[in-house]
Amino acid sequence: MSYILILVGCVFVNNVVLSQFMGICAFLGVSKQIKSSVGMGAAVIFVMTCAAAITYPVYMLLEKFGITYLRTVAFILIIAMFVQFVEIVMKKVMPPLHKALGVYLPLITTNCAVLGVTIANIDKEYSFSKSIVNAVGTGLAFTLALLMFSGVRSTMEHSDIPAPFKGVPATLTAAAIVSLSFMGFTGMID
Repeated sequence: MSYILILVGCVFVNNVVLSQFMGICAFLGVSKQIKSSVGMGAAVIFVMTCAAAITYPVYMLLEKFGITYLRTVAFILIIAMFVQFVEIVMKKVMPPLHKALGVYLPLITTNCAVLGVTIANIDKEYSFSKSIVNAVGTGLAFTLALLMFSGVRSTMEHSDIPAPFKGVPATLTAAAIVSLSFMGFTGMID
C-alpha cells in the first residue's frame, strides 16, 4: 500500500512541477506541442528512474566513507551521464523528436526536478524500491503536467487574447491556473 501512496503523492498531491515548482524551464519551453511533451516526459522518466537507481547505492558508498557532503556533485554527474546517453540514443533513433526538443533535452541535466527526486529519496530515507517508485511517480507527475499544459497552450493559440497579454504573460497566468487545480489534493497525503 505504501508504494501506491508514494505514486499518488508524487503525481497528484506533491506534483513536482505544479506544487513544488521544479522543472519549470522545460515545463514552459517544451509544452507547446503534445508530441514534444510526451517525448520530454519519457526522457525525464527514464533519466529520473536511472538516476535514482544509481544514486541510491552511490549515496550508501558516500555514507560508508563519511563523505556524504559530496552527494550533490555525485548526483549531478550521474544525471549528466544519463542525459547524454538519452540524447545520443534519441538523436540516432528519433531525429525529429530530438530536433523538436532542441536545447531542452540537454537541460534535463540541470532540471532541478531530476536532482530533487534523488535528494528527496535520501532525505525521506526511502529504501531502494521506494526510491525507484518515487522516481517513476515524479517522472509521471512531470509528464502529466507537461501534457495538461500543452493542451491548455494549444487551446490558447486559438483564443482571442488581448495583444499586450499574448505570449509570456498569458502562458504564466495559464500555468498558475493549472497549478491551482492541483491545490485540491493538498493534505491528502503527507
